[in-house]
Amino acid sequence: TMGSGNTFGRAFRISTWGESHGGGVGVTLDGCPPRLELSRDEIQVDLDRRRPGQSRITTPRNEADSVEILSGLTPDGITTGTPIAMLVRNKDQRSTDYLNNDMSVAYRPSHADATYDAKYGVRAIAGGGRSSARETIGRVAAGAVARKILKLYNGIEVLAYVSKVQDITSEVDDDTFTREDVDSNIVRCPDADAAETMLARIDTIRKAGNSIGGVVTCVARNVPAGFGSPVFDKLEADLAKACMSIPAAKGFESGDGFEGTLLSGKDHNDEFYIDPVTGATRTKTNRSGGIQGGISNGENIVIHVAFKPTSTIGQKQATVTRDGLEVELRGKGRHDPCVLPRAVPMVEAMVAMTLVDALMIQNAQCELFPNEAAQDQKPNPMGVTAVREGGPRESVLVGDGEAISQRIDEE
Repeated sequence: TMGSGNTFGRAFRISTWGESHGGGVGVTLDGCPPRLELSRDEIQVDLDRRRPGQSRITTPRNEADSVEILSGLTPDGITTGTPIAMLVRNKDQRSTDYLNNDMSVAYRPSHADATYDAKYGVRAIAGGGRSSARETIGRVAAGAVARKILKLYNGIEVLAYVSKVQDITSEVDDDTFTREDVDSNIVRCPDADAAETMLARIDTIRKAGNSIGGVVTCVARNVPAGFGSPVFDKLEADLAKACMSIPAAKGFESGDGFEGTLLSGKDHNDEFYIDPVTGATRTKTNRSGGIQGGISNGENIVIHVAFKPTSTIGQKQATVTRDGLEVELRGKGRHDPCVLPRAVPMVEAMVAMTLVDALMIQNAQCELFPNEAAQDQKPNPMGVTAVREGGPRESVLVGDGEAISQRIDEE
């Protein structure tokens, strides 16, 4: 069905609402399973990681972002299976920062001001309205629910971190880093040395009244094989749409992404092997980022999301007014010099919701009826958490040690 861009998901579905300088922002979540224990405090943890005013490198807007759950729970905190509505009231909006100066008539370069006006013929000047990152409160709240579902289902965890600020890169082991590692510094980079260099760069840019961008990497561990569908609903396509919908997102990579284009097929392919303990099919490397043919293969899902520098800056820029005059504009208000630290929980939320949606669709289509075929007629279990019944098969040498030859005719 045709929509107006405020709804995301199919089986696990959210609609966000509210504006940066309105009475509040929130989300309606439909499709959450019933009988799930859920508390306000669990949701607040993720919102606290997203909220403004956390440090000198985030917007100084002072909001507690305290969530209210309005529906979908019993009095003792059990989900009922009906829509869950969550609200965060705005407390510290300062509309005069936008209305009593040139920003009320001039478009901020590279901001959504001009395109919203072109589309709707009217715009919410104060705070940017729906184009503000404050809209993501609803996503992060719903993402906290998705995170809990994933953890209960298969121990799935979704963790993101700042992997790059401008040209400053980091060295992080995607298999082992923890949320505590990520939150150990205000940049949210688990590589302490890189984080220190990143922070110095952000501070330099901030003091100059400018802004800076970079990359957030997200890892989903313990995702079973089978999530995602061929052709139009490939898992990485759904993840790309989810992450590219976040404000300021400008690029998406799955696995090795663009760097993989520099390799040959022999170097890029993830060769298979049998786990000697579980008997499951595994890959020796993970250049595919846990997704092959649009379907999860049971390895870590790894994606990268590029974020541009914040559009609103304190330096003069050439622009135009709504009525077509060329002017200069210096941005006012409170804005992040770097969106990356607060983008981390946003990326986690969108990835978690995409995975829950894929999980529900997988169960509805492929696991409605159990596969009762004999063990030797089933595909070997695949992935980090998979276990073959009876353990690994006894190895059998095929073709006197020579490579198996296949003729492949594909378009």
